[in-house]
Amino acid sequence: MPDEERFDAVVIGAGPAGESAASLLHDQGLRTALVERELVGGECAYWACIPSKTLLRPAEARAEATRAAGVATPERQWKEAVAYRDYMIRNLDDTRQVEDYERDGIRVYKGQAKLRGPGHVEIDEETLLVAGRVVIATGSEPRIPDIPGLEQSGYWTNREATTLREIPESLTVLGGGPVGIELAQLMRRFGAEVHLVEAADRLIAREDPRVGELVADALREEGIDVHLGAEIRTVNASSGRREIDLGDAGRILTQELLVAVGRAPRVADLGLETVGIHPYGDGIKIDERCRAGDQVWAIGDATGVMPFTHVAMYQARIACADIAGEAVAADYAAVPRVVFCDPEIAAVGVTEDEAAAQELEVAIARVELPEVISRPWTYETDPRGELAVMVDRSRRVLVGAWAFAPLAGEWIHYAALAIKTEASIDTLRDMVAQFPTYTEGFRKALERVEL
Repeated sequence: MPDEERFDAVVIGAGPAGESAASLLHDQGLRTALVERELVGGECAYWACIPSKTLLRPAEARAEATRAAGVATPERQWKEAVAYRDYMIRNLDDTRQVEDYERDGIRVYKGQAKLRGPGHVEIDEETLLVAGRVVIATGSEPRIPDIPGLEQSGYWTNREATTLREIPESLTVLGGGPVGIELAQLMRRFGAEVHLVEAADRLIAREDPRVGELVADALREEGIDVHLGAEIRTVNASSGRREIDLGDAGRILTQELLVAVGRAPRVADLGLETVGIHPYGDGIKIDERCRAGDQVWAIGDATGVMPFTHVAMYQARIACADIAGEAVAADYAAVPRVVFCDPEIAAVGVTEDEAAAQELEVAIARVELPEVISRPWTYETDPRGELAVMVDRSRRVLVGAWAFAPLAGEWIHYAALAIKTEASIDTLRDMVAQFPTYTEGFRKALERVEL
């Protein structure tokens, strides 16, 4: 029989969601255990958000210098970028994180967790944790398409791409979502020949079509070969290269192939059926309090709700507040969505298609930022940027917005707060933004909304 230990709460998975939950539960005075099969910090800290944004920044800064007056273009220093990336991902070592949690009173277990009935969590068939509350935060894993020759030829996922030591001579990226767009631009800016293949007829298909057009144009301007409406038929490896067959769209010969077609909730082999939970195709079903079953909560990518780190940490707050007996309900209407390409894509609220599906009668206005505000001109000599807003005609409130412009991920929160608080369009039009900033663009767009 495995050794048995008792806790008030057990958190399975130590990514951003699990770490947040464990800390909050501990702060509530609950004796808490945190179980992680890999590294404490999870995908975001070691293989996704942190390393990708760390590597994107020097490439972005170099590109910014080419667009600013009176600045020489810096040289690329890949080794220095890699060294700082390694520092940011702790050299894939979570020793200090484990020690910090243990010192603070949170017990950390390393191993594969599996539910063995209500309140029972087994780790590697060696240790049994018994607790009155279980929080599942197991995250997600890359979706790998069934393409003939793919497994035999070998491929990268985000993990190989964000922890690489040398930039490949050439790279083909499969997938035109956030990960594919960011890494395609990163590799190109550090000198690789890059092809981007997307099965849909536009990039970043979850956003409005105009956004996809803008980012495709930007990538092509940098020399990235963008293939839309194309699918990889087969992959064959030969002499250190991969030959990719796109059917009628031709063939690509590339050194590396990066698969970035999305992520799937990691919910297999967790023993969920032993607590009456049967995950559907897109994750563990939860209610507005993040409850998945009797004394079981699920948070983060495992739920399939919105695969963002900030949503995972938000759900941790909701679940822990519910555990504490507070009356809470998650609200996802004003969650920002950002792609950290250059310029950035930022969006919040519903898209035009979603508004139509919800039968909302909306008014939409779009502005080219260099035509209506001064900040783009002070920021770069060849100013870029577009912004769109969508207003519910009946309620006269903002319900959606997107921007494609420098630093858009920072100032999209103006729109997010407006949606969250349901501020009236009259109030928003009366706001005074600092001059000169990109935020001024929102008022310019709202002034053009015809209600």
